[in-house]
Amino acid sequence: MPTNTEDKSQSANGHETITVRNVKKFFGPTRALDGVSFSARAGEIHAIVGGNGCGKSTMAKVVSGVLPVDSGSVSILGETPSTPAESKALGISTVYQEVLVADESTVADNIFMGADALFSKNLSQERKVHLAAQLMQELAGEPIDPHAIVGTLPLGLKQWITIARALVSEPRILILDESSAALDFDSTERLFAKMRTLRDAGTTILIVTHRIAELIRISDRATVLRDGRDVGVLEKEQITEKNLLALMTGDEDAGHSHAHEAPQPSDGRLAMSGEKVSVWAGAEPFDFDLRRGEIVGIAGLDGQGQDAFVRAIAGVEPVLQGTISVADRNGEFQAVRSLSDAVKNRIAYVSGDRKREGIFASLSIFENMMMPLYREKRRGGILGLIDWGTLGSIFRREADNLMIKFGMREDLITSLSGGNQQKVLIGRGFAMRPDVIVLNDPARGIDVGAKTELYKHLRTFAGDGKCIVYMSSELEEFMGFATRVIVFRDGKPFDAFDGRSLDPKKVLEAMFGQTDGSGLKSAYGLKPSLTPDGKAAGGHGHAPLSRGVAKDDGPQTIVLPGSVKIRETVSARQTAPRNVEPVRASKPIRIVEFERANGEAREIGPGGAGR
Repeated sequence: MPTNTEDKSQSANGHETITVRNVKKFFGPTRALDGVSFSARAGEIHAIVGGNGCGKSTMAKVVSGVLPVDSGSVSILGETPSTPAESKALGISTVYQEVLVADESTVADNIFMGADALFSKNLSQERKVHLAAQLMQELAGEPIDPHAIVGTLPLGLKQWITIARALVSEPRILILDESSAALDFDSTERLFAKMRTLRDAGTTILIVTHRIAELIRISDRATVLRDGRDVGVLEKEQITEKNLLALMTGDEDAGHSHAHEAPQPSDGRLAMSGEKVSVWAGAEPFDFDLRRGEIVGIAGLDGQGQDAFVRAIAGVEPVLQGTISVADRNGEFQAVRSLSDAVKNRIAYVSGDRKREGIFASLSIFENMMMPLYREKRRGGILGLIDWGTLGSIFRREADNLMIKFGMREDLITSLSGGNQQKVLIGRGFAMRPDVIVLNDPARGIDVGAKTELYKHLRTFAGDGKCIVYMSSELEEFMGFATRVIVFRDGKPFDAFDGRSLDPKKVLEAMFGQTDGSGLKSAYGLKPSLTPDGKAAGGHGHAPLSRGVAKDDGPQTIVLPGSVKIRETVSARQTAPRNVEPVRASKPIRIVEFERANGEAREIGPGGAGR
């Protein structure tokens, strides 16, 4: 039965506010849009969905007036804006895929950036500060200091600032391009509530996304793109995972899931070990072992120390105390205290924050993927000539494996869609031929097809006796994929779970501090004691833990890496204004999950009372 908000959206004005007819847009030989047609109505949330490189973000920029079309027609509220300024004058606000903020400015200044004319101000600074604090309280769910310097804030709050900037003008058309990618579960729910409020007031909302579970719940209609063309429009009742995947891939069976068993190591040999490690000041130190051939999932609520942990084991940031060691190819253990130690001992790191830690925006696609191999792939003795032929072969292999869509490899990496940029970074990690690969939320911005390919390659990687550490804020990524899952809370491991019998509800309860932590000392805990066949770990040639000290090769200047986000509810968090403050809660938590098929909510966990 439709809800009241659904009834209201269906009975809204209904007149077309966006009309796109046979639009084509080329970037050199690349056909970003190849005859796209669609329309959106007032009082409607309209999703543009498709795989990476299908033209979603290009379409958003065309509607926003950022990109001119090569052919076809675009009508926005009866006009054809050709610049962002003209679009803004019409009442169009856009939140782009990249988190565009001025790190050196305050929260208030970022929100009102561009709101004033060149020689005059619409509002006093005092009024702007008040409105910024009010809007961020509403969006972020907690007080945020409007005078805080944005560069000190976490990625999720930066995303809220870009959304607040779009909302201060009270737009008639709001365009959100992957705007929930950096938001956790709690934040996404507040964003959806705001979107419904705007829709019910008659605003047209165009949401560009690849996250199927979210768009099923929020969209009134969805236009599906594939290879730059529109291949179907789905009404509310037709928006299902099966229908979306079938249109996105052109495969009628694409909506059927295929179960996998979590990979298990064939023996108990260690790939990495840590002793008395601490990544947070005041947090209790812990020991851990990582075995060859396993995929270790790292989970936790936003800001609970899991990010610091994966960065420490990759050598990106040092631990506060303790020792992390990795086994080299001779079986000896070497300390990992810097990025050079990690690279030398074949540890690769892939970040999900591609803008700050991944891409070199002024370099080509080829250079971004292959740069870490320049020194390794040399010939000519003392001349040190780069072996371009070998590098070219490696580039083609990784680009084909990850299905990266690009025109020429010499094109700037910024010419790619965000998802394809992320694939280049993942390809960079594989190209280094590491023994341990550390992935920090790597699937942010990539579509379901690319995720499937990524999981396949990681399984093969683990099957060759390599070790994978995979941090994600989407629990469904661990199902049938992770050997074991370690949940972080308050800067240290809180509980652990066996991937062969992984229950996402139990993992969720652990993230909220509602389990007893007994998994940490089990056979699948921090120091696994048994292999899957019951044999003692280390019985297959586990080398003694000789703590060799790796030599530092010099200062490091840049990291060259070798369905639902979850967060505590506002009632469980501290409510004082903050810049970067870890989430720490001890009160009982109301935990809600959403059915994939119909989007209905029900409570789970201790105290859950059903629907």
